[in-house]
Amino acid sequence: QVQLVESGGGLVQPGGSLRLSCAASGFIFDYYAIGWFRQAPGKEREGVSCISSSDGSTYYADSVKGRFTISKDNAENTVYLQMNSLKPEDTAVYYCAAVISMATCPRYRDEYVHWGQGTQVTVST
Repeated sequence: QVQLVESGGGLVQPGGSLRLSCAASGFIFDYYAIGWFRQAPGKEREGVSCISSSDGSTYYADSVKGRFTISKDNAENTVYLQMNSLKPEDTAVYYCAAVISMATCPRYRDEYVHWGQGTQVTVST
């Protein structure tokens, strides 16, 4: 069955970096768009970034543009989210999600079908 497993979260000081991984299995990775979302306590789950299956085009939310980079390794069925210059407001549970799509990667959570369990990112002194 489709499975997404996030890893790489943790506690980091402001200005630090983390790299999240989303390991996928159970489906043809090349046909799926992958998105990263996050949810802070008391807030809605919001889109952070996504990468398309076809041409690798990407999207970033304004709040992370210039600091986060999404990439994928088709050979390893893994998508990465490199997060630099982290701020306290980046603190959240980060989720990866997948949907079959050969077009521009979807930006909204309702467009995604498969979800991982999430990994906690805490940015604090």
